[in-house]
Amino acid sequence: MAVSGASGSGQMICLDTLVRLGRAAHTPGASGRPGGSGPPRRLSLPDGMTVPLGCDAVAVPARFGSELMPRLPRVGCVYADETHWWWIVPSDSDYALRWPAPAHYATGAILPDTVRGRLPVLIHQPDGTVPYTPPIPLYLALCRVTGTAPAWSRPVSA
Repeated sequence: MAVSGASGSGQMICLDTLVRLGRAAHTPGASGRPGGSGPPRRLSLPDGMTVPLGCDAVAVPARFGSELMPRLPRVGCVYADETHWWWIVPSDSDYALRWPAPAHYATGAILPDTVRGRLPVLIHQPDGTVPYTPPIPLYLALCRVTGTAPAWSRPVSA
């Protein structure tokens, strides 16, 4: 699906672009850090990595990090600081999916203002040039270690 100007001479915009523009407008820190403390801080990928599907991150408390690694079929770039491990996932990996608490989903791999001081450091880099951890296995593993039922297996009430 695409939308163009009424005269037909405008640039075509696909629905995915409109969704991304709408999400960017509502992303905390996307236009600068609140309080005027500078531009948003983002996890930076190692040289040579490509992001054909965009780049978001899922933060989990550090106590779960080592439990998640062996449960995953593929581990992409993982960063860590004193309190969290950050997993790189394709953009929009939160679409129609609520990540279980205490996970934090970071659109654009932008760190929240609560992360102060040094940026998290890279603790795992995959072979190849793609930085992603598959989001569904990460989600299921995170549900398992937190004791949370996946969203699609919860009872629906009318």
